[in-house]
Amino acid sequence: MHQSNFAFYYYWCNIVAPKSIEKVCLKNMSVDNEYLESIRKVHLEKFGIKPSVAVRSPGRINLIGEHTDYNDGFVFPAAISKAVYFVASKNNRGLFRFFSADYGESFEMEVANLSKSSTLWANYLLGVAEQYKKSGHYIRGVDCVFGGDIPMGAGLSSSAAIETGFSLVLEKLFTYSISKIAHVKMAQKAEHEYAGVMCGIMDQFAVVHGRANSAIKLDCRSLEFEYAKIELLDYDIVLCDTKVKHSLASSEYNTRRIECEQGVEILRKHNPSITALRDVDLDFLNLYKNDFPETVFKRCKYVVEENLRVNMAFDALVEGDILKLGELMFLSHQGLKNDFEVSCKELDLLEEIARETEDVIGARMMGGGFGGCTINIVRKGGTEAFAEKVSRDYEKVIGFSPEIHIVEIGNGTEEIPV
Repeated sequence: MHQSNFAFYYYWCNIVAPKSIEKVCLKNMSVDNEYLESIRKVHLEKFGIKPSVAVRSPGRINLIGEHTDYNDGFVFPAAISKAVYFVASKNNRGLFRFFSADYGESFEMEVANLSKSSTLWANYLLGVAEQYKKSGHYIRGVDCVFGGDIPMGAGLSSSAAIETGFSLVLEKLFTYSISKIAHVKMAQKAEHEYAGVMCGIMDQFAVVHGRANSAIKLDCRSLEFEYAKIELLDYDIVLCDTKVKHSLASSEYNTRRIECEQGVEILRKHNPSITALRDVDLDFLNLYKNDFPETVFKRCKYVVEENLRVNMAFDALVEGDILKLGELMFLSHQGLKNDFEVSCKELDLLEEIARETEDVIGARMMGGGFGGCTINIVRKGGTEAFAEKVSRDYEKVIGFSPEIHIVEIGNGTEEIPV
């Protein structure tokens, strides 16, 4: 897709369509070689040289398993077809020179004076460069253009895509040999130290280790993982973006972590070997229910049950039982709503609409909560009708339409022909 066409497409789907009579804009666009060619030309125009490296780095979804990662539990993510694309070359100027095609902005910094910037998007790249520096890898000047079609703010981990993508760019430009897990950990530290977000490891892990038509069951304690094939021949994965993010998100996230830690301390009095809710089963938790404040017990109950659901979801996919996966997704949402209490009226409304729609076999909120997306598994013949119903019914209550995306399961971060 040519850059001007890409810009028009973005403007239509995000600005015009939501305000027009036609409320639905199903977005299943994958950035193809034409888009890659367009940013390659931008690189040549801005830096006077053709790029020597190109990288594709995807967003991710999480089929099931929210707020389990920081409890040493299990998650079940997958990389998606929507991605950030990079083209880059070395320069002899001792400079980082970046251009964000999404923002239409340039950024420049001396490599020798690497530090956090007031340009927020640049920090995702600079943070990765800092991790290379700390690891003893020498980085010279870099010219880089990047952009793509991951919706910003929708909970699809565009930040992890940028971090891991640029990490691979640096490996290929300077011919280092970096393992996948090293890319994951450097990207995570970049987000901690330069973006100021104390994220778990799931996002970066899923983005790097993604495999087409497969989801990853990740053990967040050991980082051991298994793939499960996703056979979606008769189904679409549809994301419904609330287009809201409530101010409670950050503070309540921290509160949930504290509440889970309180639960662990209560249980350790009865079994000192417990170090996280990962180590607890429902029978043991219920045995000491009276020791808990009601709210803390509900938080712990959700996490223990969600870990069970992740493992059951993995088994269901291995057995080809997509309907079972859908049932578990509905149960996950109810747990997030009633026990962990991180949902909101917009997310609950989208899940209710999905649950009442015959062609939807599973739906739940995805991400930290208080905004973002629901993930839905929809029979292909009913996808368009579902999108129309969601847009219509959501707008009646909320006052504007959600943004709707169809995604496919794709490969993880990878070098591609420039």
